[in-house]
Amino acid sequence: MNDSERGSHDDDLCSRAEVALESPPGVGVGVRERVGAWKVDAGVAMRWGLRFLAMRMALIWMAADAAAPALPWRLTTALRLPDWLEISGEHRSRYEGLDGQFRLGRNGSDQAYAMRTLLLTQFKAEPGAVLVELQDSRQYLSDAGSPIDTTMVNALDVIQAHARWDAKDLIPGGTNTIRVGRETLDLGNRRLVARNAYRNTINAFTGVDWLWQAEGGGWVRGFYFLPVRRLPEDRQSLLDNDIVLDSQSFDTQFGGVYGDVPGLPWRMRLEAYYFYLHDEPTLRTRARDLHTPGVRLYREPKAGQWDFEVESTFQAGESQERILPGSPSLDHFAHFQHAAVGYTFEIPWKPRLGLRYDYASGDPTPGDARNGRFDTLYGARRFEFGPTGIYGAVARANLNSPEYHVSVRPWSSVEFGVSHRFLWLAEAKDSWTSSGLVDPTGASGTELGHQLEFRLRWNVIPGNLRVDTGYTHLFAGDFIREAPLSGGKGDIQYAYFEATLQF
Repeated sequence: MNDSERGSHDDDLCSRAEVALESPPGVGVGVRERVGAWKVDAGVAMRWGLRFLAMRMALIWMAADAAAPALPWRLTTALRLPDWLEISGEHRSRYEGLDGQFRLGRNGSDQAYAMRTLLLTQFKAEPGAVLVELQDSRQYLSDAGSPIDTTMVNALDVIQAHARWDAKDLIPGGTNTIRVGRETLDLGNRRLVARNAYRNTINAFTGVDWLWQAEGGGWVRGFYFLPVRRLPEDRQSLLDNDIVLDSQSFDTQFGGVYGDVPGLPWRMRLEAYYFYLHDEPTLRTRARDLHTPGVRLYREPKAGQWDFEVESTFQAGESQERILPGSPSLDHFAHFQHAAVGYTFEIPWKPRLGLRYDYASGDPTPGDARNGRFDTLYGARRFEFGPTGIYGAVARANLNSPEYHVSVRPWSSVEFGVSHRFLWLAEAKDSWTSSGLVDPTGASGTELGHQLEFRLRWNVIPGNLRVDTGYTHLFAGDFIREAPLSGGKGDIQYAYFEATLQF
């Protein structure tokens, strides 16, 4: 799996803040039981299930009582804060269950209880502001056999702390916004740079960011960042939700420019971008010097009309193939291609049909002097490839994958969707990056299988409370069953339920 892309995107962008709730105590050892195919710690699961239900009932009651007016309930309004001060928040709790572990060296089933709490404070002083955002991301129910890393845990740290200056006349013909400090950001469709939504932790960057927005539409954004390294990184500290301040250094540098051109025929928009990433090798990261240019042409969905999107990205430079001390640096050339088309019917339930195709190059001949595997940088993947969390079976690397999907909205606040994605490796001798499985001979073929996902989202109290639940089944193909060290792995099932309170 790529060093930076190990998590996801929720189609409904999360609110930019959460309010801290009391963190639960450490989980004790309980009696393990098997219920069907799922692994359950009976005492812990029941205790946390009751607490989760009690908390949600209290939050629903509070939000329902406060949401009686037309506008959503907000902490800033409730506290009657002055105009120059704004505080907002969000808390999300999610239970995940996995049956059929697909990762190298792991077997059986797994579960996790993930909590993410954000608190955003903004001090306004025209023509600018100072913004500070805290994140508290924790997990419970994980054990010695669980996959766990900093995409799941980052207990109590700062993900944003920057000053913003709005300079209208700095460059004529538009408005200029300059940010200095630590921040999060989304660019384009978030495939290469994203503020993670489904994933339990969020990418953060420290540096300088400049945005110019033209008066007639369109914009250009340039930045130079030191990506934030989430800490701690050792397994036991993550299991214990230890608090260690994050850091950044010049060992990892990330810069780029991104532009948007509106006003094309047929409501089309064009985006073009260039990113540069320099990463020194460590015990947990590969050396990388990557240049990544690309273009994206798209038309937004609209009822009664066709929409489409095409994106083409190339990478060149140098990279290590493996995270190993002394691993040689290789010539790097890779690419990613995406194409999609859809139609939204202008009838009750607003049914939408769509087709997607994704190709992310792999390394055709591992062991030579070249690396052909695409690196998705700091992108998200949930919105295209299914849930991440303790699942995350599909990544934007060594992938050849078409998909069709259907969604309906029986009510304005409810959306139900089904997607069916077919999965092959782009190169038979390269690894299935999400699992660590690889067949250097290529004899296991390229067929990973096909993934079926069902998802239901409900804005229970619009602007205050939403729930999201789903089930994903990956039907194992030949590669999953026959790759060396796979142990004859079979189908994989994943289910989750989450509730998010915004205020």
